[in-house]
Amino acid sequence: MTDTMALDDAVVVQEDVRLRSCIQCGNCSGVCPLGYLMDFPPSKIIANIRSETYQQVTGTDTVWLCIACSACTTVCPMLIPVTVNVMTRAKEELVLAGKVPPELQVALENTQRYGNPEGESPRKRMNWVRGIESQVPLFGREKRTADVLWFVGDYASYHPRVQAVSRDFAHLLNQLGVDFAVLGVDEVSDGDSQRLAGERGLFEMLAEKNKKSFLKYQFKQIVTTDPHAYNALKNEYPALGISYPVQHYTEFLFDRLDQLKPRLCKEVKVKVTYHDPCYLGRANKIYDAPRALLSAIPGVTLVEMSHTRQNSLCCGGGGGGMWMDGFHWNKAHTRISEWRVAEAARSGADVLAVACPYETPRFEDAIKTKGWVEQLSAKDIIELLVESIG
Repeated sequence: MTDTMALDDAVVVQEDVRLRSCIQCGNCSGVCPLGYLMDFPPSKIIANIRSETYQQVTGTDTVWLCIACSACTTVCPMLIPVTVNVMTRAKEELVLAGKVPPELQVALENTQRYGNPEGESPRKRMNWVRGIESQVPLFGREKRTADVLWFVGDYASYHPRVQAVSRDFAHLLNQLGVDFAVLGVDEVSDGDSQRLAGERGLFEMLAEKNKKSFLKYQFKQIVTTDPHAYNALKNEYPALGISYPVQHYTEFLFDRLDQLKPRLCKEVKVKVTYHDPCYLGRANKIYDAPRALLSAIPGVTLVEMSHTRQNSLCCGGGGGGMWMDGFHWNKAHTRISEWRVAEAARSGADVLAVACPYETPRFEDAIKTKGWVEQLSAKDIIELLVESIG
């Protein structure tokens, strides 16, 4: 074994029997949105690991083009978890070596210092509720028990565009009579995107902080509007001793569709196409609930894009992509979000519907860049439901 393979994580990768089962079909590299720009796309990294020339991989920076969309894992005929066992571990090696794009480094430092990648004060985490009529009960101040803990998440708490979606979701929960509460300042980032950007230690620190907050209160389940938080809470936190029933809001509302339908009184006469978020769709196989919610809205006509369900394109924000727009632009001179809105426009849709807080601002920016503001808009499913409620 070479000296550069001495680090523990690299050894784990090399010794993984599933990596040794790779047949070098190249599917993972072919399906990778930006694999054509990588010095070492997934299949080539595996080949280097097996030939003990891994130092060539860590000598370049193009692995940061990986947006952890899980497309490579989905198409692997040998069922190798390529995203986590290959791409994320390569990023971990680069993090350990201090070879991190400056934009990402800022986001990681902000997360460690403030508990969120935006670098906002934890005291501002509840600012999004100002001026709304819907009640948003706060654990610790108003109650210590609730049926539902709403894990709001970073972008839903701090990003001005996504704060509007959070206010609408609070309205929906109140309309349905849900007994819920939020953590407020006790909540920190779920850490899933940081984990997929190579910062496993930071992820575990954030999970432990959230665990301490969860243990303060009594609730039956967790609901979140963020697929990344959902993925962390469902698939990653249990290995750290943090296990609660969790649902993405599309599942939660789908289970209450009989209660919701009578409230959907106003026709919303638009043609809608739905974008499957990577960590709701490919990673967790939730495809039908979002479409059922859209189909329940009077007046909505649902159309599909060319890439849909497990073949959906990524918005470009996962795996740290949200914090590396400059790096990606310098490498690729294109944005995946623009590819996606182009597909939405070709479908003839008026609205590109989303179910992830990363996507509304990303797609709105792409729509403006492409000059399609008069033709296409991006809205969260929550916003369309509230529009129908009136």
